[in-house]
Amino acid sequence: MRRTAEGIVAVWLAQRGALFPWVPVLLACGIGSYFALPQEPPLAALVVSGGLGAALLALAVWRGREWSGPLGVAVAVLLIGVAIAGARAHRVAGPVLGWRYYGPVEGRIVGIDRSASDALRLTLDRVVLARVDPDRVPRRVRVSLHDTGGTVPVPGLRVMTTAHLAPPSGPVEPGGFDFRRHVWFQGVGAVGYARVPLLAVTGPDGGQRVFAARMALADHVRARLPGQAGAFAAAIMTGDRSGLSQDTLAAMRVSNLAHLLAISGLHMGLLAGFVFAATRLALAAIPRLALRWPVKKIAAGVAILAGAGYLALSGGNVATERAFVMVSVMLVAVMLDRRALSLRAVAVAAVIVLCLRPEALLGPGFQMSFAATVALVAVFGGLRDGAVPLGPRWLRPVLAVVISSAVAGAATAPVAAAHFNQVAQYGLMANLLSVPLMGVLVMPAAVVAGLLMPLGLDWLPLWVMGQGLAWILGVSGWVAGLEGARIAVVAPGPLVLPLMALGALVVILWQGRGRFVGLVPVLASVWLWSESGPERPRVLVSDTGALVGVMTENGRALNKPRGGGFVAGNWLENDGDAENQAQAHARWHDALLDPLGVVLVAGKAAAREPRDCGGADFMIYTADPERPPAGACQVITPETLRRSGALALVEKAGALHLQSAADITGRRLWSSQ
Repeated sequence: MRRTAEGIVAVWLAQRGALFPWVPVLLACGIGSYFALPQEPPLAALVVSGGLGAALLALAVWRGREWSGPLGVAVAVLLIGVAIAGARAHRVAGPVLGWRYYGPVEGRIVGIDRSASDALRLTLDRVVLARVDPDRVPRRVRVSLHDTGGTVPVPGLRVMTTAHLAPPSGPVEPGGFDFRRHVWFQGVGAVGYARVPLLAVTGPDGGQRVFAARMALADHVRARLPGQAGAFAAAIMTGDRSGLSQDTLAAMRVSNLAHLLAISGLHMGLLAGFVFAATRLALAAIPRLALRWPVKKIAAGVAILAGAGYLALSGGNVATERAFVMVSVMLVAVMLDRRALSLRAVAVAAVIVLCLRPEALLGPGFQMSFAATVALVAVFGGLRDGAVPLGPRWLRPVLAVVISSAVAGAATAPVAAAHFNQVAQYGLMANLLSVPLMGVLVMPAAVVAGLLMPLGLDWLPLWVMGQGLAWILGVSGWVAGLEGARIAVVAPGPLVLPLMALGALVVILWQGRGRFVGLVPVLASVWLWSESGPERPRVLVSDTGALVGVMTENGRALNKPRGGGFVAGNWLENDGDAENQAQAHARWHDALLDPLGVVLVAGKAAAREPRDCGGADFMIYTADPERPPAGACQVITPETLRRSGALALVEKAGALHLQSAADITGRRLWSSQ
């Protein structure tokens, strides 16, 4: 017993100096615990959690000993994580439309992008809805336009149209992606579409200067570089992707190059690195300055300012904000004569991002960027500490690119597969052919173009930039066209990614041989994922009741070839099915539900007829019936679905059991409006 205790003490002491990287892990656990709660905790409970966490943290730092100090900090950080997430959810709270609305919509343009159907989409604030109490009007609404009527949407322009609006929809299936929660943190309380022309009410109010500058720059770049290369350039310089076609976006996703479109860590790092190197070289070229001034620290400061300008110009979205924090932390480390690329620096960046936007933890952007960064720092740190030779000097840059692409790809592949239900089989090859060009040609040309733009001389660097982007687009199209480029993957269960992440973090962060214990949860997550296919629901019902999907031996069969495309696409992707809605409908036949004890009553006319349950256990109506059917079956109607959300019939022990989206999401701030 004594030897065991001494062994535990020795293991614990070996972790000294390496515990700080666990702080963001524990903070993320607290944030994740808040989002996993089945009911919204009282505001008083969140205040108590934050206060108790702060008090415990102060006590652990002040009076903590060898054991009690770190354990106290761990518990304190967990409690603070819960409080931070709850405080953020309450701070962004706003009215959510509680019914379907059709009528005049007026508001100021604060966002311009494109929907999944390639329609121009506007985000409006200062919204006015006819015959609706101003206190119940959402702060922001998002409207897809099918006809602009000749009105050119510009930032700050006050517009009006006649639109169909509805509350943001919940998960398309129990346990699926919660769009309602996603837009809650964006302040969007209603979404919809308009088929009538857009009208300008008043001119731009001048309150969206940065947004207007972004759009003006994007238009200028697209004018200089026509075609998809110009749209690509506008996307990475300003964050405006409205010029990119759906074919281009699809090819980039299949080739695993979609990360090049988002202004994220890669772009921010390349820009800051180029500015840092160029500034340092320019100052070092002046002997008097190089000998008297801290050239390296000045260059780091200039790079931070350049990153801040890039952040503002790109619209300050979550991905760019996260990238700026990560790059800034590393540059500040340079200014403080600390190692820039270290797990401690990554941990500081993660803590800042989680405190600012705790909801980012649930998104693929946060998970993929930090997975890649942690893996790269760990691998290259191990190569450095182990003095592993990388061949002759001329070969090292090539090997560094190959290693970094392979490591980043391996670290992000499980996250991408879990969120996007696909694996890009040739993604490594596509990245090896594209990412180096982005670093040595595209981003430096973008910086030079920005500097020369006021002089009207930006045409040359933009042309150079366009050549590089044309190559990348060519690579994406070629790779996407290869046979087997996209492999569909079934959606994992809720425990798979957390288990995999925890195990990988133990392997990387823990000191000593005990780190290999982390392989156990990693292998467990792989096993759970491989076994999740049979657990897919046998029957799925959309939250309107209009779309029904039944799992067959050949894949899920859908009752409609069109309509509800977003829901149908998500169902098929989660099944790991590469077919489209029309192809899935070809599997459907009217007798498909009979062996399952389920009856589908489709249409308003059929809903008016008197019904009897007969031997059925479930009866699904696509329209509200005039009278309930006779018998003891469970009736599913659009009215019940408005309360329950999407439904799933899961087969357990030879019988079908009903699950609802509301049962899993619970009553939260974003679901109880």
